[in-house]
Amino acid sequence: MLIVEPLEAEVMQWLAERHAVHYAPDLATEPHHLREALHQVQAVVLPPSVAVDATLLRAAPRLRVVGRMSGGAENIDAEACRAARVEVVRSLTATAGAEAEFVVGGLLAMLRRVPVLSSDGMLVGRELGCATVGLIGITPAAKLLAQLLPAFGTRVVGYDPSLHQSDPIWAQWGIEPVPLRELMELSDGVALLLGFFQRYRGLLGERVLGFAKPGQVLICIGHSALVDDAALARVLQEGRVLATWFDSLEPGLMDPGKPLHGLAGIQVTPRLSGTTKESRTRAAWGVARRIDELLAATPEPPPEFRSTFPADLPDPADELRWR
Repeated sequence: MLIVEPLEAEVMQWLAERHAVHYAPDLATEPHHLREALHQVQAVVLPPSVAVDATLLRAAPRLRVVGRMSGGAENIDAEACRAARVEVVRSLTATAGAEAEFVVGGLLAMLRRVPVLSSDGMLVGRELGCATVGLIGITPAAKLLAQLLPAFGTRVVGYDPSLHQSDPIWAQWGIEPVPLRELMELSDGVALLLGFFQRYRGLLGERVLGFAKPGQVLICIGHSALVDDAALARVLQEGRVLATWFDSLEPGLMDPGKPLHGLAGIQVTPRLSGTTKESRTRAAWGVARRIDELLAATPEPPPEFRSTFPADLPDPADELRWR
């Protein structure tokens, strides 16, 4: 087993008692050496910065399991993994609590720190308890947000492109389902939680952001490509959306010449939402135990070729007799 992403010490020790473990975090920035190291590896734990694609999989003929601490599917070619019969193990729920807390904190900060004009002409902040919050993407974090936000008095509405409004999960989680346009029109704060797929690129584009409730704030803990940067720049300049918080941003999106360059009201953090001591521990144990189960349950595939020796070869005399 090759460990490229750092794990908790007790988890590493637990794995080392069961498997031959090689710890090499430096390989994350050395793709050539990483591919060399994968040649005899059956399981590997990789950080999100390393792409799990056909090139990597071709370098790992014995690979059966790829572990990833984060729950996101970015940088993973699922089709290539299926073709190579490699299972991807991700921690889908370990970071939910951390992400939900991060979203609540972000909404509280933006609503209070970004002022709006009150009826008496003063610039003032707002309370989360008097707000409507729209959740885009029904993820494990959304389930916890649906429990946390009503404690403030917040109305919670939701939208997910993969779920019909009649799906029972909405009622089970206590979220009011609405169409995306209506969510934007109703919400004082929007939390973008949706997992990223290419078909969702630019989901929050001009046709959606143009319906944002004036004074809205937006926090995105998903992939920044879910938001069209030109459309976001336009509504920020108009004041329709007052503030946006990205917990990761594609490189170069705020460079000179880009629509978001120099705009006030944008905050960026380096993937902090799911990164806590507690979530890292939960994720490490979840991934490690699942990898151990898979390696124990799945026999190693037989080699494609069998070595032969003179004694194994047919006797030419036998061939002549059969002729």
